[in-house]
Amino acid sequence: MTADPFRLGWFANLAAPEWKSVYSGRDATTNYLNGRFHEDMVRNLERAGFDFIMLEDSLMVSDIYQGTSEIELKHARYAPKMDPVVTAARLAAATTRLGIIATASTTFYHPYQLARQFATLNNITEGRIGWNIVTSSEDLSAQNYGLDKLPEHDRRYDMAEEFVDAVTKLWGSFQQDAILADAESGYYADHTKVNPIHHEGEFYKTRGPLNLPAGPGGRPVICQAGSSPRGRDFAARTADVVLVIPNGVEGAKEYRADMRARAAAYGRDPDEIKIFPVVYPIIGETEREAQEKNEAWYARKQHNFEVQMAHMGALTEIDMSVLDPDQPIPEDLTTNGHAGQFEIWRKQLAGKTVREGFSGMRVQTTEMVGTPDGIASQMDEFMQEVGGDGFLIYGQPISRQSIAEVTDGLSPALQRRGLLREDYAHATLRENLRSFV
Repeated sequence: MTADPFRLGWFANLAAPEWKSVYSGRDATTNYLNGRFHEDMVRNLERAGFDFIMLEDSLMVSDIYQGTSEIELKHARYAPKMDPVVTAARLAAATTRLGIIATASTTFYHPYQLARQFATLNNITEGRIGWNIVTSSEDLSAQNYGLDKLPEHDRRYDMAEEFVDAVTKLWGSFQQDAILADAESGYYADHTKVNPIHHEGEFYKTRGPLNLPAGPGGRPVICQAGSSPRGRDFAARTADVVLVIPNGVEGAKEYRADMRARAAAYGRDPDEIKIFPVVYPIIGETEREAQEKNEAWYARKQHNFEVQMAHMGALTEIDMSVLDPDQPIPEDLTTNGHAGQFEIWRKQLAGKTVREGFSGMRVQTTEMVGTPDGIASQMDEFMQEVGGDGFLIYGQPISRQSIAEVTDGLSPALQRRGLLREDYAHATLRENLRSFV
């Protein structure tokens, strides 16, 4: 018995690819910054049957850890990083079926600007664009946009809900059938189907209408990674695709059941929401090679400690260097930053000191180690146990080798089991997410 067919997405943060490997070539410099590395990557993902690539974003150079950006830039964690909305246009031009989901923050965009940019992308891609909604979690980002600090965590979600409402109205303000291009009547567009929205809320004001139709499907696909209770509610109300960093199989089961119940409570069909747990595949040609690669990662204790401490500092804006590394994280430590992720980390570090926890922790906990066939089997078992819609592949830093291990090893192994699409029956991201036919 096998699971039902599922989908694959790839989490890409548009940071520098692997630069320490003897095979890195110019990828970490020229080919990264000119877009060619990721252009080649998306062609491989499309060939391998992926539904989408999700382009994550951050908006600052963090100097939280130890009060300096040294560790941040040493490991290229958050910078340099290209703008995902701009990059999406180039990646879409390199593909014909792969979905491109770009991240943009409701805290720093204006609804009209975002609605117009993503409508443009949705038209350019003929319905393959998605918007990954974030509210941002760093005061450093706020300071790049003229603010001293971010609004409070739940307040940012209040803003995001109104933001999405305004954007949705704008996408509907220039109807798809408004364009006539009728030489006989002399009308290019029907003015009765292009109307202002006159949105005036607590946080945003925009007259509308949008000055172009929203493209195939009426709007882009909406993606969200709600982890806090407030974030889960927001995702259940708005998202087509939900990303989750689960705490193992049981955590994934709990999250999926909770999100489907929340969606139903908002009057939505739970099957409309596609839930993608994040997984970290460590692949070798043999089981022994895969295990050795995994053990080698954990052996880099100082490197891992630095990377995770800088990562946590950037997301939570807590300088972890002031804590005693040989004691657990204090129970009273709180953040106005990425609260959901902070609680996930707190659970993962339970019973461990800061040093023990961070020197042996990856970004997420669902690791799968083995040959391509072995990991395909693990994914099959996971889906049989949890149910769901697909996996979001994560691995940083990426390289041509690590991409090929998935696209030319894991994907064919899944396809042989009938678990992954071999072709695309539809032209748009939304249609492909909803169907394998």
